[in-house]
Amino acid sequence: MATNPLRLAMLGMVEGNGHPYSWSAIINGRYDAQVMADCGYPVIPQYLAANQNKLGIPGAKVTHVWTDNPAEAPKVAKASFIDQVVSKPTDVIGQVDAVFVATDIGSEHLERAKPFIDAGIPTFIDKPLADNRDDLLMFIDLYRQGKPILSTSCMRYAREVEALKQAKVGQPKLITGFTCKSWARYGIHALEGLYQLTGPGFVSVRDVGQENRHTVMLTHRSGVDSQLWAYYDAFGGFGSYQLIGSEGAAYARFTDTFHAFKRQIEVFIDFIRSGGRHPFPPEQTFEQIAIIAAAIESHKRGGKEIVLADFIPPEHLPR
Repeated sequence: MATNPLRLAMLGMVEGNGHPYSWSAIINGRYDAQVMADCGYPVIPQYLAANQNKLGIPGAKVTHVWTDNPAEAPKVAKASFIDQVVSKPTDVIGQVDAVFVATDIGSEHLERAKPFIDAGIPTFIDKPLADNRDDLLMFIDLYRQGKPILSTSCMRYAREVEALKQAKVGQPKLITGFTCKSWARYGIHALEGLYQLTGPGFVSVRDVGQENRHTVMLTHRSGVDSQLWAYYDAFGGFGSYQLIGSEGAAYARFTDTFHAFKRQIEVFIDFIRSGGRHPFPPEQTFEQIAIIAAAIESHKRGGKEIVLADFIPPEHLPR
């Protein structure tokens, strides 16, 4: 591994998501501070500078990059020391060991990822894996075929959520979570953190909110109630959680972006090296994406409750 690092491709960049800049710098272990300062996402150079001594993933390197806007790719490459800019994403097939689909529009992910999945290339798909039932069912079929696919939100690895799990509140009664931006793109962040507190076993979901102010109510087989909010422009509350129990309450707010991103990437690197052994049951991903898509359907239907086992075949849900 020391002489032949894993060759990785960073593919795609859409408005509002600067992962190709930050993820590539985290993996490659260095970045051009002057170029990165002009990346368009001020928080990225801030957390990279604060974690300079933690940069780098041993035995892995982002060697290729492609972005939707061709003018962006050379800039990403210069900022994070990526050797090759390609003219189309499929040019990396046969040239790399794995790919990152580094975009967060779930409705596009099946089309973006399919060529690499079909080629048997380990593929990390940024959150959310999908945002509709049809694409989720297609992804489930690919998982069942043994295709090496992994998709998570970084909130699965958040220090703050892990600390909240240790809070002494007695029997959990209500858990709330908050995200900014849209439910379709960012709801998975709020949900992934919640999922670490409840575990699998959600029964139903409904979105009783308004456009750009989503209020998502969930029921869980444990009896704990959950509510998630996605307010488009409420950036100050991103990653906030409250845990209310029979004997107390606890609060956490996500702040350590670098740690969560790096751990998320490390898990994918381990996934590649293991030959595609999943770090957690894929059914957890299926359940989460079913919740995302079912809430979107509920919102379209005026807040109607959607039972997950009716939304996708129950054999695909965690038991």
